[in-house]
Amino acid sequence: MDNKDNYKFNEEIRDALWKNAERGQDIFGEIKFRKNNKRNYFKMFLKVILFMLIAALSGGITANYVISKDKLQENISGDLTQSKLEEKNKDIYSNSISEVTRKVSPTVVGIIVKTSGGEETPEVSGSGIIFKSEGFIITNYHVIENATEIKVKLSNYKVLKAKVIGTDAISDLAVIKVEASNLPVAKLGDSSKVNVGDLSIAIGNPLGEQFSGVVTAGIISALDRKVNIVDKKTGEQTIYKVIQTDATINEGNSGGALCNINGEVIGINSLKIGSATETSGMGFAINTNVAKEIISDLMTYGKVIRPAIGIYGVAAISVGNNGIEGVYVQEVVSGSGAYKAGIMPTDIITQIGGVGVKNMEELSNILDKYKVARSVQCKVQRNGKYKDISIILSELKAAN
Repeated sequence: MDNKDNYKFNEEIRDALWKNAERGQDIFGEIKFRKNNKRNYFKMFLKVILFMLIAALSGGITANYVISKDKLQENISGDLTQSKLEEKNKDIYSNSISEVTRKVSPTVVGIIVKTSGGEETPEVSGSGIIFKSEGFIITNYHVIENATEIKVKLSNYKVLKAKVIGTDAISDLAVIKVEASNLPVAKLGDSSKVNVGDLSIAIGNPLGEQFSGVVTAGIISALDRKVNIVDKKTGEQTIYKVIQTDATINEGNSGGALCNINGEVIGINSLKIGSATETSGMGFAINTNVAKEIISDLMTYGKVIRPAIGIYGVAAISVGNNGIEGVYVQEVVSGSGAYKAGIMPTDIITQIGGVGVKNMEELSNILDKYKVARSVQCKVQRNGKYKDISIILSELKAAN
C-alpha cells in the first residue's frame, strides 16, 4: 500500500470514528480520558518524588543545623560548667583551711604541766582534742609524762585543772579530763578512707600570749608508715604505724588534731614520733582508727591491755644448711606464759595460732587478735625437731 492509500485509509477511519461519535458513541472521549489518567498519574508520581527529595534535603539541612546548634550549646555549656567547676574547686581549696580551722579549733586545747621539779612550763607542753563534751580529752602521753599537775586552756582562754584517766606509753596516747560540760567536740573520722595526696591540716594550741593557736597545712605523704622509737631509759623499741604528712608538727600542735578537708580528725599529731626521724618536712600522726581502740581501753581500764607470750626475740637466722623462717627466742620472761609452757632460749617459733611468723612484728600482730588469759598454739623448732606448745597469754607490761 502506497502513501496515498495509507492516507485515504486513515481518513476513512477518522470519518468513521466521528460518525460513530455523532451517533452517541463517545469513542474519542473514552480514549482521551485514558490518556489523561496516565499523564496525571505520571505527573502525580513526579510530584511525590520531587516532594520526597525536597523533604529529605530540607530535613537533612534542618537536622544538621539542629545538631550543630546543640553541639555548640553543649560546648558552650560544657565550657561554662568546667569553668564554674574549676572556680568552685578553687574556692573550696582556698576556703577549706580557714573553714576547717573555724570548725575544729574550738575542740583543740592547750596543755600546761607542772613537773616533779616543781616548776610550771612557761609555754604549752602540747595540745589535746576534746572528744566528749563532758570534758574528756585525748593527747600525747609524752605531753603529760612525769606531770604532777596538769592544766588545760580552752579555746575561750578559760583554764581548768585536769586529771589523768589513762595512759599508754607504747602508743604515745593519754586521756585526761576536766570538770566541764557541753564542750565542743571534735569528730573522729575514718582514717582508713585517707589517701596519699589528700589535703591535711594540723591544728594545735601553743597558749602563748601572742597566739591563739597554730595551724599548718600540707598533704598526706604516706599511710601506715613504720617509725621505730627506742626508749632511752629502757632501751625498748616500739614500732609505730602512723600517717605521714608534710604539715609541720611542732611543740604547739603535738597532741593536737590532723584533719581532712571535711574537718574530721584523722590523726593525733605526735612530735615525739616525728622528732625521731630528724628530718624536716616529715610530720607524723597516730591514725584515729587505732586511737579509737586505745581510747576505749583507757576509758575502761586506765591502760591498754595487750596480750603477750613473754619473750624477747628476733627474726630467725639460717641454721645449718636449711633457712628457717620464724622468731628466734633470745630471752624468756620469768613467770610469763612462754616460761610456764616451757619455751626456751634458742627455740624458733615458726607458727602462732596456725599462722606462720617471720619476726616479732608479725607475731605481735597475730597476738593482737587474742585476749589476755586465752590459750594460743605455737609451733616451735628446737634442735632440728618441731613441737606444738600451748601458751597462756599474759598481759604485756609497758615501761611507763
